[in-house]
Amino acid sequence: MADKVHPSAKPPPPPPAVAAAAAAGGTENRDVNLKLPPNKAQAYNGRRPAYRPQPPPRRSHRRGCWCRCCLWTTALILLIAVVVAIAGGVFYLIYHPRRPSFSVKSLNLSKFNLTDTSLTSNFNISVAAQNPNSVITFDYDQTTVQLLAGNVGVGSGSFPGFTQSVKNVTDLRAIIATPKNTYLDDGDVPVLKSAVRKGKLPIKIQMDTKIRAKIGKFAMGKLAIRVLCEGIKISVPSGNTASSASTGNIKCKLDPRVKILRWTI
Repeated sequence: MADKVHPSAKPPPPPPAVAAAAAAGGTENRDVNLKLPPNKAQAYNGRRPAYRPQPPPRRSHRRGCWCRCCLWTTALILLIAVVVAIAGGVFYLIYHPRRPSFSVKSLNLSKFNLTDTSLTSNFNISVAAQNPNSVITFDYDQTTVQLLAGNVGVGSGSFPGFTQSVKNVTDLRAIIATPKNTYLDDGDVPVLKSAVRKGKLPIKIQMDTKIRAKIGKFAMGKLAIRVLCEGIKISVPSGNTASSASTGNIKCKLDPRVKILRWTI
């Protein structure tokens, strides 16, 4: 029967290097320190340069001047707008300005010859311009007048320039006719022939001019205006008898024309 082998209770002997280091130390209880190679993180941090905080960026002197310039310019524009608004309010309270008004007194048609390619017409028109202001006078440039049947021009002319005093009504008269050798577009002829067959021409009066308001010796800048008188109907004359339009209830609308660059509003 074989003998049983029991494991030894003694621990295995230390490696030779450790035993030699312990013997060189002189005592059995002294700690044994082994120098191990550094890991990757320690090696990287050792070669990494020390962090030096950067100073804050300096503000540009030009940028500060530009911001101050924009701020002062905006403040100046706002101040001018406030002053103009206050001056306009004071002017309105003192003078109570009112825009001029226009009305059609009469419109007569003595000739209207329409062919497949051309038109010959002759109108007589009378328009009243009224100034309702008690202090403000108006200076008018020459006024161009155009008569339209739908969107087709059937006559053109003009009123001479004039000065209108306060609380005044000025009568303007002119002959409105088609220029010589006036030829119509292909799409305009059917429109006019259709209106002639119905017996009534729908006429719109369009007047364009420039006006200047004056208070004593003080004169403002010229303002372009357009006056539209719509809703007029007139019969085509037969023979040598002229026809007249009923204009008693015709109202004219005045619109200022402000030009901004290439656009007119």
